[in-house]
Amino acid sequence: MSTYPTSPKESQSRRALVTGATGYIGGRLIPELLAAGFTVRVMARQPRNLSDRDWFGDVEFVQADAEDPISLARALVDVQVAYYLIHSMGAGSQFADLDRSTAENFARAAKEASVERIVYLGGLYPKEEKLSPHLQSRKEVGEILLASGVPTTVLRAAVIIGSGSLSFEMLRYLTERLPIMVTPRWVDSRIQPIAVRDVLHYLVKSADMPPDVSRGFDIGGPDVLTYREMMVVYAQVAGLKPRKIMSLPFMSPSLSSHWVGLITPVPKKIARPLMESLINEVVCKENDISRFIPNPDQGLIDFHRAVELALQRIQDGRVTTRWTSAAHVGAPSDPLPSDPEWAGGSLYVDERQRIVESTPQQLWQVIEGIGGEHGWYSWRFGWWSRGLLDRFVGGPGLRRGRRDPFNLVVGDALDWWRVEELEEGHLLRLRAEMRLPGLAWLELIVDRDVEGRTLFRQRALFHPLGPAGGLYWTLIKPFHGLVFGGMQRNIAREARQSSLN
Repeated sequence: MSTYPTSPKESQSRRALVTGATGYIGGRLIPELLAAGFTVRVMARQPRNLSDRDWFGDVEFVQADAEDPISLARALVDVQVAYYLIHSMGAGSQFADLDRSTAENFARAAKEASVERIVYLGGLYPKEEKLSPHLQSRKEVGEILLASGVPTTVLRAAVIIGSGSLSFEMLRYLTERLPIMVTPRWVDSRIQPIAVRDVLHYLVKSADMPPDVSRGFDIGGPDVLTYREMMVVYAQVAGLKPRKIMSLPFMSPSLSSHWVGLITPVPKKIARPLMESLINEVVCKENDISRFIPNPDQGLIDFHRAVELALQRIQDGRVTTRWTSAAHVGAPSDPLPSDPEWAGGSLYVDERQRIVESTPQQLWQVIEGIGGEHGWYSWRFGWWSRGLLDRFVGGPGLRRGRRDPFNLVVGDALDWWRVEELEEGHLLRLRAEMRLPGLAWLELIVDRDVEGRTLFRQRALFHPLGPAGGLYWTLIKPFHGLVFGGMQRNIAREARQSSLN
């Protein structure tokens, strides 16, 4: 699948390819490039997951995968600037191998397509210390792209502060949930954070680097702080009481990742490489970027102001992308419960429906607001305990919450679910990302019956993988009335209550 607009106006501007468009930075970079006058082509494995973005109708799309050289060649046709924003930290212990192979594929394809410049956002790392596997992989990817024969800009950033960023969310949850903290030794590592607005500024302007410039640049904000100092400042900005922080030198990255996984929405498999990276001091060693890209007109944003801006966007419900957005919704080969001839074998279904004394719009408003702070409208202890169990076995649990408290788009993470399909006012389909012996979906549907009354249909679907999957469904089926029946009753009651107000 590919869609390439060919109007004369579009053909005259420079074309930028953005990879990682479902991710935190990629989703924010696209409107900035459009505002700067670029024709933007978005590369995605499943473009339909981006259909609800504000910029969807303003960009070109190509369905491609960095692991597939043939699709990469198609994506890079007539591209002048290629933004490489792909990383595989959530892929488990093999993330470095995957990062290496996809970077090699991209470098080769960009050279063959005569791309004028590659721009890559990597990690800031100390040159004289042993690096964590995460930082070593980021460093290696940058080196692969620089060796491609295509002029390349490698931007090296440490902690990125912005609403919804992984680093900010971890900082936020640790500080807000723990007035007294016993922390690992990395709490005293020096860090040079940078506001996401400044990162986007450097990314956009990097497209205009002179052709003979091909190198890496350190980028950072005006402040150098320890993680301890960052938590102190966050508490001040957020209006929290002063936090008491004590560090323990014997806490390993593995132990730290378990601790962070329990306190924050960040699962262990992502928390561990982050913990390992925080052991290193990450401070800019040079400011050569200023020779080619001037600072933003109002200067670089300091840490205190960056936290204020992030919290304001959260309060206003204007978090456009979130770190959880990066995970894709299933694999392209995964079956969907809507397939006319379902090819996955057994499919267990729990289906319920009821008449709701409200308008369809009032019912939909409750459905679209489900999860996060609003909860799941049934047996809170059951949801909480299942979420806690999921965290212990490496799943997301319930702590990821929502990007926006009221509105959803396809691809949004919603606690341990992800929005797979959304038909405004009619259908919300969620795919489970919790640890399960199978594939699971939850569908919430608003209809009208033959008499014109509001009809609420709810379907829980499960495709078991092996005997363990069948046993799992058998064991949980007795609780469906309590969980799913209670959910439907309480959602209907909430919608009815809103119709009376």
